[in-house]
Amino acid sequence: MKKTLTTAEINALLKLHPGWTLHDGKLTREWTFKNFVEAIAFVNKIAPLAEAAGHHPDIDIRYNRVLLSLVSHDAGGITERDASMAAEISEEFS
Repeated sequence: MKKTLTTAEINALLKLHPGWTLHDGKLTREWTFKNFVEAIAFVNKIAPLAEAAGHHPDIDIRYNRVLLSLVSHDAGGITERDASMAAEISEEFS
């Protein structure tokens, strides 16, 4: 099982990657687009990153808004795997 990050490690991560928050024990971030088509196009750009990492975010699409949530269910919390995925998404889509 993977080691979960400490509160201090999570807080440091959130400072490094503005836009991400801690909600219900998950790293979350929301993006807003002009319309549904742009929101879906964004999700389609996230998919290859997630597949390559072998780590898939929870994705909630509401018309022009996309909410991504990262947590390692098998570890029972946020791990370095989630931190790395958040960093990669931030680099690509901030």
